[in-house]
Amino acid sequence: MSVLKIKDLPIDDRPREKLLLRGVQSLTDAELIAILLRTGRKGKSVVDLAREMLEEEGSLSVLASKSVESLTKYQGIGKDKAATLVAAFEIIRRVESNIHSYKEKKITTPNDVAEFFIPLLRDELQEKFIVICLNSANKIQKYKAIFTGTLNSSIVHAREIFKFAIDNNSANIILMHNHPSGNCDPSSEDIAMTKKIVDAGKIIGIEVFDHIIIGGNNFSSFVERKLL
Repeated sequence: MSVLKIKDLPIDDRPREKLLLRGVQSLTDAELIAILLRTGRKGKSVVDLAREMLEEEGSLSVLASKSVESLTKYQGIGKDKAATLVAAFEIIRRVESNIHSYKEKKITTPNDVAEFFIPLLRDELQEKFIVICLNSANKIQKYKAIFTGTLNSSIVHAREIFKFAIDNNSANIILMHNHPSGNCDPSSEDIAMTKKIVDAGKIIGIEVFDHIIIGGNNFSSFVERKLL
């Protein structure tokens, strides 16, 4: 009995094709796991194998807690496949932890923002310009790197920044970027760029609370330097 390959399944039953055609939300838990596993075993397609694992463990959350060693008990799951699953589940845990850690944080000082973002930006080799969205309680809703590379006022457009803020129903925003050189002093270009964004925010009705520059383990705040 040979291994049932994905190409042997009807096209509507192929997880990767289903994802591309209908979106990730259309896939079952078993189909999502099947994409990671890639191949099944003799007499079982990869989707059947994934479904068998879920049925035996009882739920996706229980499966996600398993070690490499415990996953290899399944026929057709070697160390490579088990490691892929464990890595995927660990990514989910880290993302959830990251989201929880900043969404519970109320912003009262520039240091509140800097202490979270310094570990994320201090080793970056390129400049990243980040927009941080705050709700009416001054808690971080979401953040996004809008631009990467050498920043100047000609490429940092207010419309991109405020589109992101409006899409997330932000009450206010904080601007942030890093200086790979380690010098966190704002340049004349940084100051000019920030003024343009602040002026645009006044028209739109979204206040720019601060612009923070990360340099290594240090930071500077436009508010503290009375530049805003």
